[in-house]
Amino acid sequence: MSQELMEWQEETAEIIAELMEDGSNPDAEYPIEHHFAAIDFDSLEKLAVDLFKAGFEVEDAEEVELDDGAIVFCFDATKEGSLDVERITAEIATLLPLCKKYRVDYDGWGTYFAE
Repeated sequence: MSQELMEWQEETAEIIAELMEDGSNPDAEYPIEHHFAAIDFDSLEKLAVDLFKAGFEVEDAEEVELDDGAIVFCFDATKEGSLDVERITAEIATLLPLCKKYRVDYDGWGTYFAE
């Protein structure tokens, strides 16, 4: 496992632990939202197509101005699933090579509290 993927695995475990500490339902299905950003819209669009084909629900890209005035494009790709470190890390492991291929930044994942 690469150093980058090990870091994502650690962060994933921390996020899940915090949700469980807060009382989130361990048996719920969660929308796992993976976040992506790129300077080049065409690259981001190509990634979105691949993610859609892989079964992700892909949101429309948004244009965001950074603090330094630079413009980036970003979107989320979501899949429902359990809060399982290995499952989410496996998703990230498939996403990182696609991000490298299209020169898109993977900006982590998130979800919501479930009762």
